[in-house]
Amino acid sequence: MTAPELDTLRLAQLAPAAADDRRGREVVFDVESLDVAYDGSPALRGVTLDIRRNDVTAFIGPSGCGKSTLIRCFNRMNDLIPGAVVSGSVRYHGRDLYAADVDPVEVRRRIGMVFQKPNPFPKSVYDNIAFGPRVLGLKSGLDERVERALTAAALWDEVKDRLDDNALSLSGGQQQRLCIARALAVEPDVILMDEPASALDPVSTSRIEDLIHELKRDYTIVIVTHNMQQAARVADMTAFFSVTVEDGGARRHGTLVEFDRTSKLFTNPSDPRTEDYVTGRFG
Repeated sequence: MTAPELDTLRLAQLAPAAADDRRGREVVFDVESLDVAYDGSPALRGVTLDIRRNDVTAFIGPSGCGKSTLIRCFNRMNDLIPGAVVSGSVRYHGRDLYAADVDPVEVRRRIGMVFQKPNPFPKSVYDNIAFGPRVLGLKSGLDERVERALTAAALWDEVKDRLDDNALSLSGGQQQRLCIARALAVEPDVILMDEPASALDPVSTSRIEDLIHELKRDYTIVIVTHNMQQAARVADMTAFFSVTVEDGGARRHGTLVEFDRTSKLFTNPSDPRTEDYVTGRFG
C-alpha cells in the first residue's frame, strides 16, 4: 500500500459517521444550479447541494476552486464585492435568500461568519461580544448574553477576569474563539467558517476542532478548509471542488465534483478526480 493510500485510510478512520437520519432532518440550505461571476468572469458554475440541520459540512479542494466564493453566498457577503453576480437558487429554510424583499443584514444575523484570521475589534473582550447585540437593540440581559456566548465558545473560564482587557491582548487561538463567541452572541442559526484554523498553531487548531464538535449540537456549521485531515476530523458531509480550465487556460472556474458523507468521499469516492485529490495524486 502506498503512502497516499495509507493517508486516505487514516482519513477514513478519522471521519465521523454521518447521522443515519440525515434525510429526515430539515434542509437549511438548498443550492441549485448556482453560478457566481466577478466582473463577468465565472468563478463558480453549476453548484447543486443541500446542507441539513446540525451537520458539519466541509468544502475542500485546491486554491481557486470557489470554496470561499460559495460560502460567501450563504450570508450574501458577495453583495459587498463590486461586480459580483450570483445566479441560480440559494434557498434558506425554503426561502430564496436573494429575493428582493430579503434584508441582507438580517441574513447575516441569522448566518454568522468566522474568517481565516482572527479579527477582534480593538475594544475590550466584553465590548467585542456585546457589539452585535447592541447594534440589534438586544440590550436586556447583556451580561448574561456575553457570558453565555463566551461559555459556548469555550473561552469564559480563560477571560472571565479579563473582560475589560483589550481583545488584542489575547493569544491567536483565544482571539479566534472570541470571534466565534461574537458570532454566537446574536443567536444565529448557522455558523460559516472560512479556514478558521489556518493561522493557528496545532494546539489552538485542536481546540477549535473540539469546539466545532460541541457547537454542532446547537448549530449548523459549514467550514472551508485546505486541510483534508481537518475535514475528516470534523465534518459529517464533504464537498470536493475542482478547477475547470477553458480556452487553453485563459478561463478558469470552480466546479463541484462530488458531495457525500465524509467517510465515503475519502474511502470510496464516486469520481476519479476526487480519488486523485484525496490520495495526493494532484492538488
